[in-house]
Amino acid sequence: MDGFQRRREMKKTQILQAALDLFMDYGVQKVSMKEIATEANVSQVTIYNYFVSKDNLIDEVIKYYIDRELANFEQLINSNQTFPEKIKAIIFIKSETAKQINENFYQTLMEKYTSKASYIQEVYAKKAVPMMMGFFEEGKKLGYIDPQISNEAIFMYLQIFQEAFQREEIYQHIFPITEDFTKLVFYGIAGDSGKAEEQ
Repeated sequence: MDGFQRRREMKKTQILQAALDLFMDYGVQKVSMKEIATEANVSQVTIYNYFVSKDNLIDEVIKYYIDRELANFEQLINSNQTFPEKIKAIIFIKSETAKQINENFYQTLMEKYTSKASYIQEVYAKKAVPMMMGFFEEGKKLGYIDPQISNEAIFMYLQIFQEAFQREEIYQHIFPITEDFTKLVFYGIAGDSGKAEEQ
């Protein structure tokens, strides 16, 4: 990548981050292109040159957000923290994200997620699920997850949640209980018990 391309990518990232910050605070609908331009310290013309329209910008912001969250998750599960620490960190991150993200932006994410052939679904199937399966496999080897539970059962468990999230009547109500739901994914209804409490 030459200097021009590098500067162009940096400018694009600058706009994406500015738009994401505003969407996280105020939602998608209440943020104007003028406000994004001001936040990114660029002109509105520059934004249109990069993204053509607000709808395209929203799509690119969502891709940027998903890629960033996936990278953070990968970094966490590959870190030197213990398995219980990783689970607690995931729950904490989900909880903090739920506090920080505007509900309108969350609903926009979920609408994009439920659309056919969405980028979010593709990332989930090709990257997130394999990471989660590897994470659960690590838990089995360390004795935190019952080794008698088959990988097929774990995969179907994740698929059940994925399919549930695609239903509007569910994703519209899951936002306020994100932390509780994440705990259910990792601990079940029995809660944080046994080896998961060991540090």
